[in-house]
Amino acid sequence: MSESLLLDMQALRIEARGPDGKPFRIVDDVDLQLKRGEVLGLIGESGAGKSTIGLASMNYARTGCAITGGKIIFDGTDLRTLTEDQVRAMRGVNAAYIAQSAAASFNPAKRLNDQVTEAAVRHNVMNRGDAVKRAQELYDKLDLPDPDNIGRRYPHQVSGGQLQRVMSAMAMTCGPDLLVLDEPTTALDVTTQIEVLATVRDLIRTNNTAALYITHDLAVVAQIADRIMVLQYGKLVEVGETNQILHDPQDPYTKELISARTEEINTKVFTGMPENPVLSIKNVTASYDGKVDVLKNINVDIGRGETVAVVGESGSGKSTLARVVTGLLPPREGHVDFDGEAYSPALKQRTKEQLRKAQMIYQMPDVAMNPRQRVSEIIGRPLTFYFGLTGKERDDAMMKLLEEIDMAPEFADRFPGQLSGGQKQRVCIARALAADPELIICDEVTSALDQVVAAGILKLLDRLQKEKNLAYMFITHDLGIVRNIADRTVVMYQGNVVEQGTTEQIFTPPQKEAYTQKLIASTPEMRTDWLDEVLRDRADLFEISSKAKA
Repeated sequence: MSESLLLDMQALRIEARGPDGKPFRIVDDVDLQLKRGEVLGLIGESGAGKSTIGLASMNYARTGCAITGGKIIFDGTDLRTLTEDQVRAMRGVNAAYIAQSAAASFNPAKRLNDQVTEAAVRHNVMNRGDAVKRAQELYDKLDLPDPDNIGRRYPHQVSGGQLQRVMSAMAMTCGPDLLVLDEPTTALDVTTQIEVLATVRDLIRTNNTAALYITHDLAVVAQIADRIMVLQYGKLVEVGETNQILHDPQDPYTKELISARTEEINTKVFTGMPENPVLSIKNVTASYDGKVDVLKNINVDIGRGETVAVVGESGSGKSTLARVVTGLLPPREGHVDFDGEAYSPALKQRTKEQLRKAQMIYQMPDVAMNPRQRVSEIIGRPLTFYFGLTGKERDDAMMKLLEEIDMAPEFADRFPGQLSGGQKQRVCIARALAADPELIICDEVTSALDQVVAAGILKLLDRLQKEKNLAYMFITHDLGIVRNIADRTVVMYQGNVVEQGTTEQIFTPPQKEAYTQKLIASTPEMRTDWLDEVLRDRADLFEISSKAKA
C-alpha cells in the first residue's frame, strides 16, 4: 500500500434490512483509494450508495444497515478491527462528516457555538475559548453574517443556507485528515457557494486533507474533485480523472448522467403577463419579530400554467415569501389574493378548500415528514383530508402517485429513515400532488436530487402543469434550472425585489441590475477551471456586490 494513501477501502460490502426483514446488499464489493490532499467526487443517482460509502469511511453504518465485508484502512489501520470507543475517538477529529441536511442534524435546543465546538472540547483538541475563536474564523471564511455573534443564535434563527455553512465550520474546527462532504452546497445560493467551495479547497490544500465529495451537481464537483467515482445501485461503474469523466465518459450510465444536466425540459413559449393571475402578492411587508422587515413591499403575480422562478442569495427572503403565501407567516402590511379572492393572512383562518388550492414542497425533506409514519400514510393523509378517500380507493390513488414519481410499490411500507435524500424529496412531491392543487410552491424542490432523477421530476412537473394548467412558484438557487423551466424570473436581494421580467430578459446580458449580473456570473459551469476564473475576478464581484448594497 502506498504511504500517500490515507483511505483504502477494499471489497467493501454493506447490507440493509428490507421491509420483509431479509438483508439485501446496498454496497457491493466497492474498492476506493484516497490520497492525502486529494478530493474524490462520488456521483450517481439517489440510492446509489454514495452517502453510505462516505459514512463507512468512518466505520459507521446507519440504523438498519451493517458493514458485512471488506477492509476500511484509515491511515494504516483497519477501522473494522478497532473497538467502538477507539473508532468514536477518531470521528470528528481525524475524520469529519458534513451532512446533506443541516436542519435535521442540529439540536434545536442548543446554541450554534455549543454544537460547533463540541468535538474540539470533548476530544481535548482545544479549550472552549480557543474553539470559539476558531469557529468565528471559519464563520468569517464561510461568509456568514456577523461571524463574532452568529454562534450565539439557535438553529431556527438562521436560514437553511447559513445553517449548512455553520455545519461546514463544525466539521472543519478540529482540522481533520479526512472530510466527508455529503452535498455540502445543496442549500447554498450560487454566490455563497463560491466562497464555500474556495474555503473547502483551500483547507484541503493547506492542511493536506483528503476529502470525499458526495454530490449530484456535476458543475460543482468539477471545481473541487481531482477524480470522480460513478456509482449505480451500490456498484462501481466508472472512475477516472475529473476532466475525463466530464468530457469523455466511457460507461453508458455516466453518459446519461452528463447528458441529463443539459437536457431541455420546458418547451412552452411565454405569452406575456397574466391578465387574471391565480396568485397575486400585493405590497407585502413581513417580519418575524415585528422589528426587522424580512420582506419589503413585494409585488408578484403568477398566472395559470405559468412558472415564476424566485432567485437570490440565502437570506434574501425567498422562503419567507413562500411562508407568507401559505399563511405560515402573516404579513405586517399588504395581502395575498388567490383567484381574485383575498386570503386570510393566517393559516388557521383559511378554509380547507383554500388550503387545498395552494400546496408547498419544502426544501428539507428530513424535517418535513413524520419519521414514524410510513410512506403510504404520508402520501395518503392529504387524500383523506381533502377528498375523503379511504381503504382501497385511497391505496390505489396513493400507488398511482408513487408510480408518477418513479418509486416502486414496495416503498409504500417504508419509513423516511429507510429512504435516500432524493427518495424523501420525491415523497414530499407526491404529498403535494395528492391535494390536486392549482398552485404549487416548490422550495428548492430538486436540491436533494441527482441529475437524472431531478430531470425526471422536472419533466413530471412540466407535464402536470400542461395537463392541469398548474401555476408554479419555483424557489431555487439553481439558475440552470431557472433558464430551463421558468417563464418569468423574480430576483430578490435583502428582502427586496430588485428585478423581475421574462427569463430571457433576465438572463440576456447586459443585465439591468448589478446584483443580477453578479448572480448570473456566479453560476457554476461544468469545466474544471471555472472556479479559478471566478476567484481571479472576485474583486470585481465584490465591487458589484458593494454597489448593489449601496
